Amino acid sequence: MNQEITRTATSVRHFTVLLSPTRRGARLARRLTVQQLIDWGQPYEAAGQIVAELAANAALHGRVPGRDFRLTVRLTETGTVCIEVTDTRADRLPCVPEGSSPEGESGRGLLLVEAYADRWGTVLGPAPCKTVWAEIDQPAQL
Repeated sequence: MNQEITRTATSVRHFTVLLSPTRRGARLARRLTVQQLIDWGQPYEAAGQIVAELAANAALHGRVPGRDFRLTVRLTETGTVCIEVTDTRADRLPCVPEGSSPEGESGRGLLLVEAYADRWGTVLGPAPCKTVWAEIDQPAQL
């Protein structure tokens, strides 16, 4: 789902890490996100699920041998959690397959992202990269 939505801009806290595009890297992305949000005193369940799906997609569909994916988690002054997963396969855009359901064989991950995120989409570039982003609105607990 590629959306043209204005995204939140002002971040108060920021975390970025490069991870290997493997199942292990995807698991680590989720664990690091959860721990970072705990450290920031923020709810982490929804963000953990979103990162798990986006990082798994980066490892499975966005993998280029020898190139890592980047995870960025930001917390804005309004309490919005912004998640970005950048990989090096701009030619493989995420989409929810038509007719997909939670019981289906594929597309379930993006259904979860849609369910947990208030907004999400994809940004192309810089070549050869793409970034899949999601935002979760939460009351500020700074």
